[in-house]
This record gives sequence, C-alpha cells and structure tokens, in this order.
Amino acid sequence: MTNGRQTMTGWMTAPQRTVLAVAVVATFIAFLDGSVVTVALPAIGRELGGGLAVQQWVVDAYLLTLGSVILLAGSLSDLFGRRRVLLWGLLGFAIASALCALAPTSAILVLARGLQGVAGALLVPSSLALILGAFNGAAQSRAIGVWTAITSLASIAGPVLGGVLVDALSWRWVFAINLLPIAVALLLVRALPADAPHRPGARVDWAGAGLGVLGLGLPVFALIEHPRYGWGSPLILGSLAVGAAALVAFVLRERRAAQPMLPLTIFRARDFTVGNVATAFIYGGVAVGTFALALFLQQGAGYSATLAGFAMVPSSIVLIALSAYFGRLSGRVGPRLMMTVGPLVAAGGFALMLRISRDADYLTEVLPAVVVFGLGMAITVAPLTATILGAVDPARSGIASAVNNAVSRVAGLVAVALAGSAGAAMSAVAGFHELAGAAAIALALGGLISAAGIRNPRGVSGEPAETEVSRHHALLR
Repeated sequence: MTNGRQTMTGWMTAPQRTVLAVAVVATFIAFLDGSVVTVALPAIGRELGGGLAVQQWVVDAYLLTLGSVILLAGSLSDLFGRRRVLLWGLLGFAIASALCALAPTSAILVLARGLQGVAGALLVPSSLALILGAFNGAAQSRAIGVWTAITSLASIAGPVLGGVLVDALSWRWVFAINLLPIAVALLLVRALPADAPHRPGARVDWAGAGLGVLGLGLPVFALIEHPRYGWGSPLILGSLAVGAAALVAFVLRERRAAQPMLPLTIFRARDFTVGNVATAFIYGGVAVGTFALALFLQQGAGYSATLAGFAMVPSSIVLIALSAYFGRLSGRVGPRLMMTVGPLVAAGGFALMLRISRDADYLTEVLPAVVVFGLGMAITVAPLTATILGAVDPARSGIASAVNNAVSRVAGLVAVALAGSAGAAMSAVAGFHELAGAAAIALALGGLISAAGIRNPRGVSGEPAETEVSRHHALLR
C-alpha cells in the first residue's frame, strides 16, 4: 500500500490517505465515548435512578471491559486481519451505542456500556496496526503524529459535545450520536483492501485469552472500586490476588503455547520493551498530575467543575497543533531525542505547578504550567507510539499496540489509585504540590529511561546499520 498515485500532500498515496482516515475515525469514536459521557451522568441519574453507584459504573463498565479485552483484541487483529476486526468493532460499537441510547433501566445501560468497551478494544489496536502496515520510515512517524493530533480532539470535543446534547436534547443522544461517525467509518472501511489470508492452522489462544482477561480485568476492577469498598475489603483483596495469580498463569501459558496470544519474543525487541517501561512512568505521571490538578482547582481553589475542566484545554490545543510536526521531526532526527526531551519538558510543566498558590490564579500560575506540559506531551506522544510499534514485526503490530495501550491505561489507574489515599489532603496547597512533584519525577524518569535505552533507526544520529526491527526478526528466525 505504499505504492500508488501521490496525493497533493506529497508524502502519502491515495490508499494511505484512506487508511489514515479510517484509523483516525475509528479511534476517535472509542476515545470520544470515554470522555463524552461524564457530563451526562447527572441527567442519567435523574432519569434512571440508582444514585452515585450507577453513575460511576456507567463510566467504569466501559473502562473495565476495554482494559480487560484489549490484549485479546490485539491478538485477534493479528490473526484475522485489521480490516475484519475493525469491522467487528465498528458494528459492535454501533449496536452497543444503540442499546445505551434506548436503555430503559440503569442495569441495561451499564451492561451496554460494558459491550461498548469490548467493541472499543477492537478498534484501537486495529487502527494503529493499519497505519503501521501502510506507512514506513519517516512517513510512519508523520502519520502517527497526524493520528495523535486528530484523535486528541476527543478530549476537548467530548465534554463540550456532551453538554450541548444533554442540554438541547437528552442524555440518550450522547450515545446515539455515535452512529453518525460509525456510518462514515464503515463506508471508509469498504475502500480498504481485503485482509491477507491468515496462516493455515492458526487459531485463537482461548486459554491465554481467558487468563489475560482475568489478569487485567480483576486488578483494574480492584483499582476502580477500592475507594468504595476500601483496600481491606475481601472483594478488593480477592480480586487483586486472583488477578495476580491469573497474570502469572498467563505468562507461564504464553511461554509454552504453540500459538500464544501474546508472543513473549516481542519483548526481545529493545525499543519495544524500553518504550513500554517509559510509557508506564510517563502515563502514570500524567494521570496522577492531571487528577491532582483537577481536584485541587475545585476543592482548594474554588473553581467550578466546568472551569476546572477547561483549565487543561490549552495543553490539548498545543498537543493537537504540534503532534504532527514532532512526529515528522522524529522521522528525521530519530525518536531518542524526542522521547528524552518531551517527558522532561512535560515534567517541567508539573514542576511549574509548584508555583500555584491557594488562589490558583489561572493566567499567571496555571496557564504557563499547562502550556509547558502540553508542549512536552506533543514532543513525546507520536515518537513514543511510532517507536514502540515500529520495533516489532508488522505482523504482530496488533498485539504490540494492545500491550502499549494496556500499559498506559493500567499505569494511569495505578497512579490515581495510589494518589487517592491522599485525596483529603489535595484540597490543600501542600498536598497538591506533593502530587505535582511526584508527577514531575515520574515523567522525568520516563525521559531518562528513553535516553538510556532507546536506539535510533539505522542512519540516524550515528546508530549502527542494524535496526531494532531487523534484530527482532533475526531472533524470530
């Protein structure tokens, strides 16, 4: 797909432009649904009842199933083809969105949200795998930069779109509106070439899939629900224990399986492993820092929920505006510099938050820190994603994308869960500063890990002729 008539953009062909459009729309749908529903929760509670617990599960059911199933989804993408699995995800998301919009009870709504999470898990790994299969070299970094920039709009568009729909129509339209971009995506998917036939005799590792779902799902459940039940609850402790045992069993199973869901050999690729370790620190820091800022601005500085939500919008705008540029630059100078400098700049943003006082003046204290943070993430995200996924055999890009998504999501949940124990103190400046400092340290560690471990591709910054991908392919042979 890298051959063909060039478009007026000059750096991608017409078929590549279709691939990028499909990947952007499909991922945007999944990301948007994670953010759009939050503003609809009060209206849902008024109509369907169930109190705070139901409102929390409307959000958590989506996160739980998305995080639990994403490894299986990546494996299915590699096994059955990106186009086919993407089609399954889009159809499943359409059905689940319709069920959400028509839900007569809170129980059905929560169930439908869980189904949305499963469908969303099918969309993201397949979308990125499509980009990796269609673009090479610097064009791949640039395409991932465009993907990052456009899909980041979901974080801004979600609350705004949700508020308009709830106020003007009904909370049900928050879910029904999904059908429009899904219809566009389905039309675009038809233009993609058919998937290559999967390997004869290839089959799903159902035992590994089951262990993977339990190993990811139960700890995620415990992290989500521990504020309600407490760490000492048998339900929380049992979930953690069974989840940990399932993860151990999953690793043992994948080491011995003839056709494993997660081939452990992909971790022999240096950039893949180092990049995922850096991801854990980077996204853990981002999660705890943004969580602490939102909570402090409301509980400590007296911001309204709306103003606290808009406080981070400038960082998203910077990310959207510059991600494509830094993705393109990474393709020329190599990812190591970007993956080192970016997290350090983002850490500087959280370090600037140590200047925020009790009143949190937005223009002089909050805005400069938020803009610096956004700049750091714009430098980081596209090179990080391109490097991790480009380090493995393209035939395994689906599971590689799933691993990276799982790492970033679980790291964020763990970080916020650990920060939750300090929630009462976050209304005070000292408590907020403590967590902002922790976020800065985590991001800085992510940058230093990248500096020490990431290797640039051949021909960039004096790296040796053998690339990480070629080393990995040699290991597989």
